Amino acid sequence: MGKRREGREAAVQFLFQIDLNGEKLPGDAGTFWALRSGPGKAAVTAKTRAFTEQLVQGVTGHLEEIDGWIKKFTANYEVSRLAAVDRNILRVAIFEMLHALDVAPVVIINEAIEIAKKYGTDKSGGFVNGILDRIKQEVGRPAREPVSPLNP
Repeated sequence: MGKRREGREAAVQFLFQIDLNGEKLPGDAGTFWALRSGPGKAAVTAKTRAFTEQLVQGVTGHLEEIDGWIKKFTANYEVSRLAAVDRNILRVAIFEMLHALDVAPVVIINEAIEIAKKYGTDKSGGFVNGILDRIKQEVGRPAREPVSPLNP
């Protein structure tokens, strides 16, 4: 698995934990990483951990904006009623689509679909794809190109 995929999965898991505990901000990251890298599990690299924490901070810092996008494209369905896994996958992907201009939207969407298939229900991949595709169209970014590559 790629380091960015691993970081995205960890961000979804961290946000899921925050969501289910009813926290507004990330809690103790040390505990999360200790559990994630526990016995029998590979250690997480510093780069992956930094990427994950960047995503978590970004999502929590823009949560109202991100949830507004989700609500807009789920026919005013309450965000809190969505499956927690799907909700947090969407949050990470929408944050990246709006604020991580070094990643092409199709990459963001494909990563989110794969994570949804792995952690969600049978219908999660299609649901996530539908919402993110509509947001991609509204945002108007080039689908297959980053707006500002990391290494221009």
